[in-house]
Amino acid sequence: MGRLENIYRSELPNRAILVYMYLSDRAGIEGQCFPSVPTIARQTKLSEATVHRAIKDLEKGGFLYVTGRQRPNGADSSNLYTLTDAEPGW
Repeated sequence: MGRLENIYRSELPNRAILVYMYLSDRAGIEGQCFPSVPTIARQTKLSEATVHRAIKDLEKGGFLYVTGRQRPNGADSSNLYTLTDAEPGW
């Protein structure tokens, strides 16, 4: 079963499914990627607020882990997103 099969069977809102598909497309073999929220918003044609809501939906549903990252100078950087193969539980 592919990574997207469980997300399709979930009851997540469309925004979350779109963001998951976007992240899945950019994730490496370990299921990780780190695009910024403005980049995700621009490329999916969603607002940044909608992307933030979608990320929260995915975290709540167990489809995504978010890890904050920082630059060497201590400034915040884009988050690290780790996709999971969660079973639908919504």
